[in-house]
Amino acid sequence: MNDIIFVGLDVHKATVSVAVAEGTRGGGVRQLGAIPNRADHIAKLVEKLGKGGRRLNFCYEAGPCGYGLHRQLTALGHDCMVVAPSRFR
Repeated sequence: MNDIIFVGLDVHKATVSVAVAEGTRGGGVRQLGAIPNRADHIAKLVEKLGKGGRRLNFCYEAGPCGYGLHRQLTALGHDCMVVAPSRFR
C-alpha cells in the first residue's frame, strides 16, 4: 500500500493540532485533535499515520515553535513544508 496522506499541523508551544487528508480521489478529510508538542508524541503520530508504507506529507505555518518539528519529521524520512503566510498576500 503506497498511499499518500497529507497532514496539516497547527503548531503551538504546548500542543499540535492535527488534520489529515487522504491522497486518493474522493479521499476523506478529518480532524484528529491535538497532541502534546513533544518529540515522543510526534514520533508516535508519525508511526500511526505511516503504517502500511504510507507516504506522509506534512505542512504547517511558519512560527517560532516549529523548527525542531521540521527537523524531526524530515529525519524520520517524510516530506515537510513550512509555509510563510506573509508570502501569499
